[in-house]
Amino acid sequence: MKNSTSILALIGFTILTFVANAGSGKHLFILSGQSNMEGMHYDKDFTPFIRSKFGASNIIVVWDAKGGKPISRWYKDWTSVTGEQPKIRGDLYNRLMKKVQTAIEDQKIKTITFIWMQGENDARDGNGDVYGSSLSGLVQQLEHDMQRKDINVIIGRISDHDLENKKFPHWIKVRNEQVRFIKSYKRGAWVDTDDLNDGLNRRGEPISNDLHYSKSGYEILGRRFAEKSIELIQKWALDD
Repeated sequence: MKNSTSILALIGFTILTFVANAGSGKHLFILSGQSNMEGMHYDKDFTPFIRSKFGASNIIVVWDAKGGKPISRWYKDWTSVTGEQPKIRGDLYNRLMKKVQTAIEDQKIKTITFIWMQGENDARDGNGDVYGSSLSGLVQQLEHDMQRKDINVIIGRISDHDLENKKFPHWIKVRNEQVRFIKSYKRGAWVDTDDLNDGLNRRGEPISNDLHYSKSGYEILGRRFAEKSIELIQKWALDD
């Protein structure tokens, strides 16, 4: 535990050193989540659009995803509606932030955009009642560690896979909480994924209203994330 704490303290210090003064510098994009973020080939589906807009030398893209994991693996203070806490919390966030630390070393960061594609696992496990507060806590956690209150946040709302809550009892709740949080967050936006889970998957197999997205669906998802990122950056460049 002491070693883990020391590592995180070092990460926090390093990030604070290079992002506190954001008057100039590069645009940082942090992408994370579970399987539908994992399935998106960010280097082909997202980064080229960002690079085309801002230039390769002006962007830093950090991606880290792990399929089938709940938000508690990112949010360190996650607690169930009954007050239970899992043994493992925040380990995937720590892994993500180590990548961020490495990527921004010796760099000045002008803007930060956090892109989140996750929620299916929490919908399956019936944790929709605490999903909104957990999402808010995760963003606050990131703001604290980056020492920034001007982080853009983009959510991929989980799809229309189980709108009747047959397999995932809190599917609708998680969808609603994602949108509710974004509406309450000043620099937030969300993208629709309801049209991305039909067609052919990456193995060439037909899918219909699937939990995961089609090959073209992932390509569209990446482009939508890029477009929303550019939109938010441009908006706040004018408003700030």
